[in-house]
Amino acid sequence: MSKSSGHILIIDDNTSVLNSLVLYLKYQFEKVTALRNPNLIPESIEKDRPDIVLLDMNFTAGINNGNEGLFWLNQILKADPDAVVVLITAYGDVELAIRAIKEGATDFILKPWDNNKLLATLQSAMKLRQTRKQVQYLKLRETQLKEDICRRFSEIIGESPAMKDLLDKVRKVAKTDAGILLTGENGTGKELIAREIHRLSNRNKQDFVSVDLGALPESLIESELFGHVKGAYTDAREDRIGRFETADGGTLFLDEIGNLNCNIQPKLLTAIEQRKITPLGSNKTRNVNIRIICATNSHLIDLVKQGLFREDLFYRINTIEIEVPPLRNRGNDIMLLAWHYLVEFCARYNRKGIRITEKSIEKLKDYSWPGNVRELRHTIEKAVILSDSLELEPQHFSFETERLRPDVVIPAMNLEELEKRAIAMSLNRYNRNIAETARELGIGRQTLYRKIEKYKL
Repeated sequence: MSKSSGHILIIDDNTSVLNSLVLYLKYQFEKVTALRNPNLIPESIEKDRPDIVLLDMNFTAGINNGNEGLFWLNQILKADPDAVVVLITAYGDVELAIRAIKEGATDFILKPWDNNKLLATLQSAMKLRQTRKQVQYLKLRETQLKEDICRRFSEIIGESPAMKDLLDKVRKVAKTDAGILLTGENGTGKELIAREIHRLSNRNKQDFVSVDLGALPESLIESELFGHVKGAYTDAREDRIGRFETADGGTLFLDEIGNLNCNIQPKLLTAIEQRKITPLGSNKTRNVNIRIICATNSHLIDLVKQGLFREDLFYRINTIEIEVPPLRNRGNDIMLLAWHYLVEFCARYNRKGIRITEKSIEKLKDYSWPGNVRELRHTIEKAVILSDSLELEPQHFSFETERLRPDVVIPAMNLEELEKRAIAMSLNRYNRNIAETARELGIGRQTLYRKIEKYKL
């Protein structure tokens, strides 16, 4: 007869009872741990997270009121609210056992026990434990997905040759599980393209999960990707599943992959190659079945040459590379997007009947859009909010590049002064968002932190 999976923790101060239970159950379950001293219970629960706790009701000689068992039952449930506790009690203490069940115990067995009944009780308890773990997993996964679902994404808009070529490639790769690397400037809509690949894929009934690696503190990236168990680090107050597990069966989108720290790159490579992850603080691996899509605005091959990005990871995520074109190369798509956003923001801000004049159309078409679709969207939103007219004229549209007009005289500065000014302007523009500022300046976050400290910004 094969062993049942699961870990049983037995707590009883009677050595003969303890040995008898261990001797029988070690052939029935994957792991059996025994404790004589109940004071070790909190440490054992915290460290091993047993599936079932088999707990005696009395530990002090001559005292048989069961209060010790009730005390330790509460301590176990405090350490692990989902714990499954089965009590060991004498025949005359049935009423006490029923009271314990009302306080959170799962079941009880009577001394002397029948092995078949004992095994049946523990197997039922194990099924309950697995059900609770599954419910907890689903709740954690739901939390992760709600964060993603709450983010709003519009449909892909574009009829330019550049976009037709892009969408043709998307249709070809979508049905495969090949690793995709989306490249292109900031604001071009790489995540939108990743979602389109998922929508057209065989995984579209499952979840699309997005992670912006550029926006995460380096200390939290491993936990965010692979999850953690309670106590893995100081603030890890409960178990949390990572984005790899949340995306199981579906697609995981890793944005700004070029910002990934060298220390975490080997772990990501292993997870992608083996389709297995190990949560932080755990020694148990978990299988995941996902499709990986990555995106970057960096030249990864240059980072590889500089030793900042692993070559094997680069080739693993880059089976097929797709470049998302900048807005300035998309011709009439500029106006298609502008009108789309005009309708969106007029509805949002209750500004009906607003139109863009011909002169404004020419201004929008002539602008180079260094911030791409994201900048266009913000520009239209700002014009709708600030304009008092139903006609949006050229003066209603202001661009970032207009802040550095040729007629503005810039005083002579050395390189350090120029660098300090550039960093200060970018920090101000992005409200001191380190990830966005680092992206605009083309430097890493750690470098930016050093510059901020150097220039006392």
